[in-house]
Amino acid sequence: MAVTPIRGEDAAGDAGHQHHAVRRGANFRIDPRRSAFYRICRSLLVGILVVWFRPKVRGRELVPSEGPAIIAPVHRSNLDFAFTPFLTRRKLFFMAKEELWRWPRFGRLLEIWGVFPVHRSGADRESVHRAEEVLGRGQVLVMFPEGSRHFGETVGELLEGVAFLAARTGASIVPVGIAGSERSMPKGAKFPKPVSITVSVGTPVAPEARGPGERVARSQVRRLTAELREALQAAYDDAAR
Repeated sequence: MAVTPIRGEDAAGDAGHQHHAVRRGANFRIDPRRSAFYRICRSLLVGILVVWFRPKVRGRELVPSEGPAIIAPVHRSNLDFAFTPFLTRRKLFFMAKEELWRWPRFGRLLEIWGVFPVHRSGADRESVHRAEEVLGRGQVLVMFPEGSRHFGETVGELLEGVAFLAARTGASIVPVGIAGSERSMPKGAKFPKPVSITVSVGTPVAPEARGPGERVARSQVRRLTAELREALQAAYDDAAR
């Protein structure tokens, strides 16, 4: 479900890309309620993951219990998004590639689960708007600051989308290290192996306060991105130890 995060000030996008994002998933509405269907699906997912991966979670108490937050995990496997429900009982919202909406019924299921589409080949203003709205309503958004999957023990250069949205909305960023997912389901694997997974939550990174109508400075986004990279590396190191 992971996609490349929005790139900071590139959020302006172009009308052509926006058209696709609106056409697919146009019925998505931000619903913070944890419906019975949502709770059942979430419980089933968590139950399967517990049996298959025996996940260990450290620092769960660091995830804010209220207010806007961006959960920002490292990205080593397509499995990584699935471990975020272990971090909080709050409803989670995700971005996913718009191609998944080619199947309307499946797309509708994704929307019920809090997933909305993003066009990955360029900036997408509609997904930016939706992400800001999720955070503006005090909800939790999951974004992978590394963008696509990376490999190895070192967190690379981060894209600026997470920091940009945090600075725009005042949301705290929660760095999350996940160890074991790459061994369980490396790139090209069809099915995950039953490998023990460790998830470590780092200290949240908070953006600078912004006055009414004040624009987000590029320098602020860069500082916040650098701070997040350091915190994400620490969380990843802790998960791997």
